[in-house]
Amino acid sequence: MNQIIPKNMTSVESNWQKELSMSFTTLESLLQYLEIDTKIATQHNDARKLFPMRVPRHFASLMAKGNFNDPLLKQVLPLRAEFADVPGFVSDPLNEQSSSTKGVLHKYKNRALLLVKTGCAVNCRYCFRREFPYKENAMNKSQWLASLKYIEDDSNIDEVIFSGGDPLMATNEHLAWLSEQISHIEHVKTLRIHTRLPVVIPSRIDSSFLGWLRDTPLNKVIVFHINHANELSTELKENIALLRSMGVTLLNQSVLLKGINDSVVTQVELNRKLFDFGVLPYYLHLVDKVKGVSHFDVDETEAVKIMSGMIKRLPGYLVPKLVREIGGQPSKTPINLNLQP
Repeated sequence: MNQIIPKNMTSVESNWQKELSMSFTTLESLLQYLEIDTKIATQHNDARKLFPMRVPRHFASLMAKGNFNDPLLKQVLPLRAEFADVPGFVSDPLNEQSSSTKGVLHKYKNRALLLVKTGCAVNCRYCFRREFPYKENAMNKSQWLASLKYIEDDSNIDEVIFSGGDPLMATNEHLAWLSEQISHIEHVKTLRIHTRLPVVIPSRIDSSFLGWLRDTPLNKVIVFHINHANELSTELKENIALLRSMGVTLLNQSVLLKGINDSVVTQVELNRKLFDFGVLPYYLHLVDKVKGVSHFDVDETEAVKIMSGMIKRLPGYLVPKLVREIGGQPSKTPINLNLQP
């Protein structure tokens, strides 16, 4: 059955790039939009030197006006706390900067991750790649061909993951070219895309994007990065329906963040709403210990308590796996919940 892409989607073609260019990049402008005292900015502005600020207007529109503690705002708000020098928090917690093949991270035996595009539409302050040398990993076509050859030469790889930055920062033409090349590699069966862009700028799911996604013969999986129920907008729900109509498997992974989503109530609300939208919970990550994010870290003992509460209130298919990434390990490390019968 052929999927029909709505004609009215052509009117939003490339609008996402315009929206991206209009993002908030200063703390003062965002606080002014949210009707919060801009004097606060003077206390925290220096944190932008550690990691630039970028907040799309759609994402800002989902924040509550006048609320400095809004859970969406707290994810993108530069704070002086980022300067804290905390033992165990390092520049490259997952040992990713030692990859031997440019543009490829091959941490898992049967999966290869391609750094399709540097940068993101939104700069989340807890980002584990906030110090990743993206400029050094920018690729030209010959380098992309070398990366694809690496995948072709390893028959163990049956899944390719588009990552970044955010892979959907790339043009649809580049995404289509990459996926076409991958589809010609016999042992690769699945294309997975990890993205937050459609959450913060829903118009990114335009007709051209849907067209190349529809045409690829690979199994298609999209993993959204959504941390709070308030991020799930009406516009996103409409786009999710289109993706589902094309047979795309839709999953979500979250990060457990102190003061943002570290309660049973918040997690239950998020995972129920994800299901209402047609997305299944996949992973709940403990914070990766990169420098500057210690104020987001939730103690593992507390995380286990939250998971225990979720298990009591949700069906099993709506309970994500609690995991931590450890540099050098061949897979994500599940956290032992030690639940008693």
